[in-house]
Amino acid sequence: MKLSRNILVLLVVVAFNVSARAKSCTGRFVNPITDVCWECLFPMTLGGIELYDSGVAKDTKNPSSPVCTCTAPIRVGIIGGFWEPVRLVDVSHEPYCFTNMGGMEMNIGIKRDMGVRSKVTSAKISRWYSHYYMYPLLYWLELFTDFICLERTSFDIAYISELDPLALDDELSGIIHPEAFLYNNVLAQSACAADCLKANFSLPIDMLHWCAGCQGSLYPMNNNIDGHVGGVQASTNATERLVYKMHRMGLADETAAKTMKDTCHKRKSFVMKKSTYRYQMTNPNSDKCQQFGKTTMTFESGKERPKIGEDFGYLIWRKVNCCIG
Repeated sequence: MKLSRNILVLLVVVAFNVSARAKSCTGRFVNPITDVCWECLFPMTLGGIELYDSGVAKDTKNPSSPVCTCTAPIRVGIIGGFWEPVRLVDVSHEPYCFTNMGGMEMNIGIKRDMGVRSKVTSAKISRWYSHYYMYPLLYWLELFTDFICLERTSFDIAYISELDPLALDDELSGIIHPEAFLYNNVLAQSACAADCLKANFSLPIDMLHWCAGCQGSLYPMNNNIDGHVGGVQASTNATERLVYKMHRMGLADETAAKTMKDTCHKRKSFVMKKSTYRYQMTNPNSDKCQQFGKTTMTFESGKERPKIGEDFGYLIWRKVNCCIG
């Protein structure tokens, strides 16, 4: 009888340990109507006149000229400005966990270990997996018929970190950003405090392109997050790093403009301008958009359960200045 009781206790302990370790992929599909913060589309400008400002986030500087002329294709028009939802990002500890696709798990055949979820302390490092989707929402919904400014692509998964040998290796990731060694010092990292302060009151400082504001550093440009202070903060940092990485790989374009000639077409930019991006949490639940680098303390409450943890999803908004004609 005593032996049976001991066996029962042992089985309970083993079952508890297995269930504690085995976390399954979580997530839900993004509803384009109810889960998208459509206020993030604004401020919207036309010809230098602000049509509407929702007050959700700050706007970048728009071209001073109200009119524009383009050669390819030839047209004369008015310069417009708005924010467009263009990308989705998954951030999870489970390999092949597609959070924004309803928590779907996909076995591609290449084994990857679980990521590391740090304790709540700035002395720890967390390791994540991430995915980058092409998600031209305005074009799909046909909210602006025949609008030349919109991103015109189909839905696609452009990047899966589990297939990238650089994603969790600090040394190998230096292949695409060797300049990381220049910013690995106290002086460069101390400057990120100014970026954090600026991002909370207006827009982040584009000149400090190695800083992720209040989230920490954009280097190394992989999914090893230094200074983990919570799942929301760390996954946001991973998201910002991924967007920057897409720029460095030539897979992301710049669509914001300060001059008239840049409103005719989008341009390749190998250095991300943080001020031209916003992110909006979509998983585990949706929230309003935030500027890159802004503190997550204002919205992270209730987004992560202790000892269980969540997988996260984000919708990326990009500033567009375009010649409408």
